[in-house]
Amino acid sequence: MHGTRRVLVAADKFKGSLTAVQVAERVTAGLRRVVPDVEVEALPVADGGDGTVDAAVAAGFERREVRVAGPLGDEVTAAFALRGDTAVVEMAEASGLQRLPAGVFAPLTASTYGSGELLRAALDAGARTIVFGVGGSATTDGGAGMLSALGARFLDADGEPIPPGGGGLASLARADLSGLDPRLASVELVLASDVDNPLTGPKGAPAVYGPQKGASAQDVSTLDAALAHFAKVLEGAGGVAGGRAAEYAASPGAGAAGGIGFGAMLLGARFRAGISVMLDVLGFAPALERASLVITGEGSLDEQTLHGKAPAGVAAAARAAGKEVVAVCGRLALEPEVLDRAGIRRAYALTEVEPDVAQCIADAGRILEQVAERIGRDCLI
Repeated sequence: MHGTRRVLVAADKFKGSLTAVQVAERVTAGLRRVVPDVEVEALPVADGGDGTVDAAVAAGFERREVRVAGPLGDEVTAAFALRGDTAVVEMAEASGLQRLPAGVFAPLTASTYGSGELLRAALDAGARTIVFGVGGSATTDGGAGMLSALGARFLDADGEPIPPGGGGLASLARADLSGLDPRLASVELVLASDVDNPLTGPKGAPAVYGPQKGASAQDVSTLDAALAHFAKVLEGAGGVAGGRAAEYAASPGAGAAGGIGFGAMLLGARFRAGISVMLDVLGFAPALERASLVITGEGSLDEQTLHGKAPAGVAAAARAAGKEVVAVCGRLALEPEVLDRAGIRRAYALTEVEPDVAQCIADAGRILEQVAERIGRDCLI
């Protein structure tokens, strides 16, 4: 064995089969079978989407639970993470697709109200910096629900509150942001996302992500018009935020999570690549310094991975520090030279051990341990 090798396992979840914490546990177990005394440090990572709170908790944040409105208005128990005066809030905890009953979609009516309640809970807990991870949403309401939960008022022509969801924005006649929680003015709010879409248009939230949330072609066009109307009414609402609504709507990231990026910008949020923010928050740099080999990964290593997903962020940071990186994944859809350009020396897929994909998903933990044994033999002996 060449010197004492210290391995850093910084992988994301294998969606649908293993959490990021379980991935780290299985990789560690496999490595230790081959090299019993190997030093392994686990740092589960996430890119702002679902699993972000779990990654923060694994890194030493305290898990806080709170009852909030789900996307359809029913109460759910959602969690955020807190360490000192820094909170990690994951919008999918309150307003994610995982909060909808199986097979049920609500593209026009799903609301981000619960995400606003989560942000309020973080403020109540004393947070001065809030990392707001957005992704995996069931919603396309431009963040209107979230803003309502934080004190904004959105009224129709009769002065009544508009219905929830993106569809309801079509009836918006007046927006009043003057009642927004005053604590927001003195908090650093960081919008963590791997999405750089604007709010509306051919690359906007409804057109690109609406269909994943059950939106028909007609729904997409309804939502796009409703969000454009929302931005226009806000532009006329005045105030610092309202006055910049058109600029925010066209900004990269405004379309994140059904337009909640736009709503967050109205609150003064700063947009940053989700994985970069999370690596900072989780303490990746010092862990990287201690490591000689980094193992990253996620369920599917494909073209999307290269656009701001966790393994790409981990590999880029590790390469900049001159560290060797290999990846684990369920399925691999990238050529070796593409991986190499991303800073990944080699990727190990579960399908190399078990070609049957359904079997891979069902038995991912055991197969991942076998893959990790292979990495141990290739890289540590």
